[in-house]
Amino acid sequence: MPLQLHNTLTQRVEPFHPLSDNTVKMYTCGPTVYDFAHIGNFRTFVFYDLLRRWLRASGFQLNHVMNITDVDDKIIRNAVAQGKSLRDYTDNFTQAFLDDCGTLRLERPEHIVRATDHINEMAESIAKLEADGFTYRSDGSVYFRIAKFAEYGKLSHNDFSGMVAGARVDVDEYEKADARDFALWKAPKEGEPNWETCIGPGRPGWHIECSVMAYHYLGATLDLHAGGVDLIFPHHENEIAQSEALTGKPFATFWVHSEFLLVDGQKMSKSLGNFYTLRDLFGRGFTPESVRYLLASVPYRKGLNFTFDGLTSAKTAIDRLRNFKLRLETAKLADGLNEELEAKANTAHLNFRAGMDDDLNTAEALGAVFEFLRDANVALDAGTFAEGNRARALELMVLFDSVFEVLTPSEAAGAISADDVETLIAARTAAKKSRDFARADQLRNELLEKGVILEDTKDGVRWKRK
Repeated sequence: MPLQLHNTLTQRVEPFHPLSDNTVKMYTCGPTVYDFAHIGNFRTFVFYDLLRRWLRASGFQLNHVMNITDVDDKIIRNAVAQGKSLRDYTDNFTQAFLDDCGTLRLERPEHIVRATDHINEMAESIAKLEADGFTYRSDGSVYFRIAKFAEYGKLSHNDFSGMVAGARVDVDEYEKADARDFALWKAPKEGEPNWETCIGPGRPGWHIECSVMAYHYLGATLDLHAGGVDLIFPHHENEIAQSEALTGKPFATFWVHSEFLLVDGQKMSKSLGNFYTLRDLFGRGFTPESVRYLLASVPYRKGLNFTFDGLTSAKTAIDRLRNFKLRLETAKLADGLNEELEAKANTAHLNFRAGMDDDLNTAEALGAVFEFLRDANVALDAGTFAEGNRARALELMVLFDSVFEVLTPSEAAGAISADDVETLIAARTAAKKSRDFARADQLRNELLEKGVILEDTKDGVRWKRK
């Protein structure tokens, strides 16, 4: 079965394929860098990463653009309040976001682009929209006249037939189904940053930023545009209107949106005290892999309820997977091939791929892996897991980790290196052979203090980080 994705535009699950050749032209909405990104944001960014990885696993190449929104209402308000330039204020949060992405093992898009590096292109696009009659000016600002775009509402599937002609809005974000002409260009205000351009002084509205950057790097029509469900309206609806008014071509053939993350069943907010950044979770002792696994484990179109028990369960699941892989790598096995077990391994491969091909159903994909893990552990315990079964089982773990990327433990700052662990294990083995058991125990405890757990098995010493 080819990869199938739910297309918000058509409201159907459809086979995905690029419009031309084998390269997916993909645009994803990145962060607005006015603060540290929280785990609700990273639910969406982990989804992007799963999508990237599975597109590649499906044989596609990628030309992926993600924006950094470094000018909008909130950013300007905060930068002015702190007496900082826009770039000085946003640089800190931009770098923090990129660092967090690296910590969560998110692949870098081919292009990460900042809105403030494309201001003149935005002004030129607005000038074209003006020339084509899609805009009007009021008090120095330029507004998009949505009544001129007959298909407005085709993404959000809202009925805007009763909208008030000429009603307009200056803020970037507003309520669902509140269709009003939106600002493409905002008049300069005293004390706020602005740019001199071909359409006069001012700054861009939020929506025009993504349209212009998508066109600049990917052309008139994208294969795939992704974001969170909160962006469907007004942001993505407005992107379609202004982009298609500019080019006369469809803006994107596939629109894919991830659902919200809740915290203990409630919307995340600072006032409720349930607003967590990655730094908050790491400070509580949770690892990046546990966070990544939890955010990836629930299919992207289902709401995810974040709890600390869920993070603990994620750690348990990862430990099971790591222990199984370690057992596969180190067990001494009898020659031959267990045909029944090999068939189960092949079925697990097929079911993992089928789950991911089914609109990135990560729960189904994980189920396939854990079902095989259970059967394989039973066979290992019974001595019926043969040498001939090792390769296919390890291939399943490689396939799993090419998507979920949680099997290699993160090394905390100052953590003991793998080479040093092996050196201490060798010293402990030598101490045991010379019957210096006190020294052997001392070395085991030293490793335990450094976060390394040893397991003595009939196949030798295995180790893992806590």
